[in-house]
Amino acid sequence: MIVRDVLRFGMVALAALLAVPALAQQPRIDPKDLKAPPKLPEMAAPSNIAGTVAQVDPENILFLDLSSGGRVKIVMRPDVAPEHVKRVRTLAREGFYNGTIFHRVIDGFMAQGGDPTGTGTGGSKLPDLKAEFNDMPHVRGAVAMARAQSPDSANSQFYIVFMPTMKLDRTYTIWGRVVEGMAHVDAIEKGEPPENPTKILQASIAADNVPPPDFAALKAAASPIPAGALPLPPGITLPSPAPTPPKG
Repeated sequence: MIVRDVLRFGMVALAALLAVPALAQQPRIDPKDLKAPPKLPEMAAPSNIAGTVAQVDPENILFLDLSSGGRVKIVMRPDVAPEHVKRVRTLAREGFYNGTIFHRVIDGFMAQGGDPTGTGTGGSKLPDLKAEFNDMPHVRGAVAMARAQSPDSANSQFYIVFMPTMKLDRTYTIWGRVVEGMAHVDAIEKGEPPENPTKILQASIAADNVPPPDFAALKAAASPIPAGALPLPPGITLPSPAPTPPKG
């Protein structure tokens, strides 16, 4: 057994030695015969979201001045929902949204407005829109058109998404997204309907350069007047508040 293994090892070693000259005799490759590696296509530069937003056509920027305290900037997407953007632009310029309320606001879901009746059943006098469902997701700040059961029943009402709700994707037409002022959206009064609903004081298109209202003055006007801040007529006094009973 040992002899046979030794013989087998010797034959393998001999074969390896005989192969070395054969390998050495292989012709050398001329570098001139080598082909250059294929040129890869150039990759696009990383997306610059801030720069992209800055370059948006002012015709496609909607401002909502809310009674919750400030201006909300929405970039509209005519590339995915041209007719819906056109409708919102038209209604904003007509002043249709001014003074309307957010009548259905669900915490962690969305705020719905755009109904002149404030009931969720109203709309504009313009015909309903054909659906323009697209691949835009229902992420935080997405703005879409509300509708009835028919896909082609959107008119003027819209909603702004508080938190991602992907189950609504491709079943409602998203036409924009909030890029500034989301804190004012978060501050919209909640309820179905809210007890003290938040209003759209003014809706405008950026290209029209409509200035925002004086939010500080509006806030001061809405604040309750403290007792003693206004002078009372002679002979009129206010009752003193009842003393607070001590805690036992």
